[in-house]
Amino acid sequence: MERLKIAIQKSGRLHDDSIKLMKEAGISINNGKDQLKAPATNFPLEVYYLRNGDIPKYLQDGVVDLAIIGENLLIEKGNNIESAERLKFSKCRVCIAVPKGTEYKGLQDLENKRIATSYPNTLRSFLDSNHINAHIHVINGSVEIAPNIGLSEAICDIVSSGSTLFKNNLKEVETLLKSEAVLAVSPKLDQSNETFQELLFRLRGVLRAREHKYVLMNVQENNLQEVLSLLPGMKSPTVLPLAESGWVSVHTVIEEKRFWPMIGKLKSAGAEGILVSSIEKMFL
Repeated sequence: MERLKIAIQKSGRLHDDSIKLMKEAGISINNGKDQLKAPATNFPLEVYYLRNGDIPKYLQDGVVDLAIIGENLLIEKGNNIESAERLKFSKCRVCIAVPKGTEYKGLQDLENKRIATSYPNTLRSFLDSNHINAHIHVINGSVEIAPNIGLSEAICDIVSSGSTLFKNNLKEVETLLKSEAVLAVSPKLDQSNETFQELLFRLRGVLRAREHKYVLMNVQENNLQEVLSLLPGMKSPTVLPLAESGWVSVHTVIEEKRFWPMIGKLKSAGAEGILVSSIEKMFL
């Protein structure tokens, strides 16, 4: 298979989550300290460690074939760059925030205001679509400080937990978009490429497994149909007889977000000894 080049963030949480995803997909990377690029030892892939803001340009020019990058940055800088898969981590949102003491009734309160941001294209698109005229001040770095030093009346920045806004006496008033890490593809890469398709297959197997649980439970035979009616598994659950007469073991795979609301119903329907286990990989 042809060796491909993939870019990931040089450092930070997105870097760590990206390396973890690769490892779970069976790809070993020799990422020594301060290396700018490193080959995978067991897969035709070379990893480039780059500044986040530079990655969209490298993708556009075909310097790298793929990248794990925040969707927010792809929207801001990545014209004509597609994402092949949402990766379910590094979730955040791009928001407008104002000082806590500011009265805010709606978008019209931003009219003619100064807004500091590192996302001018995203912000301009949002303001234009809502017919708001505002003055955009582009800042690279600590955007949250701008209102405190009189540079702006509002900011537009990425928000994760909201703790940074809280510390700087700011409050969210508008959400422009929600974002997470994605696998971005250079427009110069043929997506039928064998290496790319194999990587995508592996990543999807890991991501699917993270969202599902393997569930086992013991059920009396006279309660079996009621229990089975509650289970939204991939296909028909596996039902195996137990040594004790009149009892069976039910095995199934359930999305974790669907399991918790139904656990009480399963117990009420007669399920006992319920075991929930993580799944390492899951391929359909």
